[in-house]
Amino acid sequence: MKTILISGSSSVGKTALIKHLIPYLKSNGLNPSICKIDCLATDDDLIYKKLNIPYIVGLSKDICPDHFLISNINELMLWAKNKSSDILLIETAGLCNRCSPATNKTLHICVCDCTSSFKTPQKLGPMLSESDAIVLSKIDMVSQAEREIISFNIKKINPNSNIFFIDGLVGFGVELISNYINNANILNNDEHLLRHTMPSGVCSYCIGECRIGDEFQQGIVSKMNFRGEF
Repeated sequence: MKTILISGSSSVGKTALIKHLIPYLKSNGLNPSICKIDCLATDDDLIYKKLNIPYIVGLSKDICPDHFLISNINELMLWAKNKSSDILLIETAGLCNRCSPATNKTLHICVCDCTSSFKTPQKLGPMLSESDAIVLSKIDMVSQAEREIISFNIKKINPNSNIFFIDGLVGFGVELISNYINNANILNNDEHLLRHTMPSGVCSYCIGECRIGDEFQQGIVSKMNFRGEF
């Protein structure tokens, strides 16, 4: 069974990609299942229900969704195997720029919004630099020149990545991504390792502290350096 991780910031088009991708995978004789990770609430399960595939939703609530996903990934793969799935698609919540949920035994696809900024790739960190493929969404809203600039900036950060362009409204470009997934030689085993360390998350505010001030800050705390300010 293959595990495909689809990550990205909020509202970049992850669900739209999956919605158009599932029919292509099914037409190739695959039996996909889907897991949606979100923070507080989601209605994406209504979309997956219409696709007639096994699906499950995980809400991280007060926990970082990046840490929540990795803490549950083994159980998710076991669930998918019990559903006789050939391929497990995991859609992350809208992650922060420092998040890095990919493992060495998953196919990692990072989705970026073409309309955000041509500087966006350099802000995404390991979520983009450690990905196998990068999908640029909302291509109908930018010019060819803008696509080339974004692609160039991506290649500077992740020169080995495969770049795809999609229009999430109509599904243009999704067939190429489906073929890429089918041909990818990545299979699960029991020795998953993170491709990159996750953000630190053990300060006093992570465990519910609401008071502000140095006397209430414990654990890993990072302070700004005001020397040489402008």
